[in-house]
Formats: sequence, structure tokens, C-alpha cells
Amino acid sequence: MTMRIALGTDHAGFLLKERVKRDLLEREIDVVDHGTYSEEACDYPSFVRAAAKDVSEGRCDRAIVFGGSGNGEAIVANKERGVRCALCWSEDTAIWSRSHNDANALSLGSRTVSEEMALHIVGLWLSTPFEGGRHSSRVKEIER
Repeated sequence: MTMRIALGTDHAGFLLKERVKRDLLEREIDVVDHGTYSEEACDYPSFVRAAAKDVSEGRCDRAIVFGGSGNGEAIVANKERGVRCALCWSEDTAIWSRSHNDANALSLGSRTVSEEMALHIVGLWLSTPFEGGRHSSRVKEIER
């Protein structure tokens, strides 16, 4: 079964979203792109919320959201029930977000990570499984 990933960004993350989208398609991952579709200034909440809702409502397996810092985007995504969005900026944060937190959404800041690091983070985030075990009860507590 092919993984399906929703994307959402504002103008600051547009170019990085486009690059990550190409990478996902090359990996034969289905992509649902909620925009934005240009570098024209816009507000991120509606684009990010749409991507997070796709995860929350079961239309997509995961979401990746983008912005300048990625902070606001993670906050918006985490407001959707069942979404666990992690802001990642390094190998370790990408791995731990999946292995310890079972993150089903990833936030990337285009002003905080290089394109090369962002692609590396996405690859790690896609390939790292949830460890379960002692982390399972913690993840369940998030849902309360």
C-alpha cells in the first residue's frame, strides 16, 4: 500500500515544499498538496489546517507542513485531533519524533534548515518506525 502525505505551507515555505514534494513523488509516495502555490505573501493556518485535517480524518497517513520557522505551523497542526506534529531541525529530532512520539506530522522551517538537511530529515522521518514499548503509554496520554 502506498503512503499518502498531505502538504501545507505559506509563502515562506513554498520553495521547500515544492522540493520535498518532488522528492516524495520520486519515492512513489502519493501527495495531496493543499498549497500555497506561489511565493506570494499569505497566511499559513488554512493551508496547514487542511493538511492536518487530512491526517485527523484518515484521508492521509501523514502530513508535512512548512513555514519560515515551522513553529506556528506545528501549533496549528497540533490543534487537529489525533495529530502529533513535530518541529524537526536535525537528524536526532527527526528520529525521536517518530521512534518516541509516533509523530504523524512533520513541520520544517525553511529559514532554519537547509534544503539538503530538510530532505535528509524527511527521509529519516519516513523510514523511522515507532518503537512502542515504554513510549506507547506516553503517546496514549497525548490523546486524552
